[in-house]
Amino acid sequence: MNRIDRALQATPRIEFLPPTARIRAASDVPLSIGFGQTNSQPSVVRQMLEWLDPKPGEKILDVGSGSGWTTALLVYLVGPKGIVYAVEKIPQLVRIGVKNCKRAGAWNAHFFKAGAGYGLPRFAPYDRILVSAAATELPSTLLDQLKIGGRMVIPIENSIHVIEKVTTTIIEDVEHPGFLFVPLVP
Repeated sequence: MNRIDRALQATPRIEFLPPTARIRAASDVPLSIGFGQTNSQPSVVRQMLEWLDPKPGEKILDVGSGSGWTTALLVYLVGPKGIVYAVEKIPQLVRIGVKNCKRAGAWNAHFFKAGAGYGLPRFAPYDRILVSAAATELPSTLLDQLKIGGRMVIPIENSIHVIEKVTTTIIEDVEHPGFLFVPLVP
């Protein structure tokens, strides 16, 4: 079993769903967490984490943290020496994410209500950035928050892009089409 599978096993999705959605926790489909937001389907979360390839000790930004499931998975993957900053637009979901991560033992997760722009510039640069909502184009503000040599996984329209920041002006972009996400709101 690889690290991603161990993280998924150690961090059950059911613990991050509202009671009304828990009966479908094992289904490989997006599930509503309220407020017009979803908990992404497990196979897509798994694939995004594979592409992100978080390492122990890294500093990661989780954009659109929702109910905290991806945040808790990232905390597991970076281990006790890593840190995960989670940002979410909806205040109620920030509170839910904090509660869920504390209950899951994800103590090195720090939640913030998203501001007017994308990300969380005050703690940048990040080794990795995971975005769980679809942008219409690559947000330059998120790219600015990624360290050189860092990686971002972000849905853009109906594709998931794996962005490698080679230098301040050069990026590598691998596109994986055929996905659907809720929209990323600035």
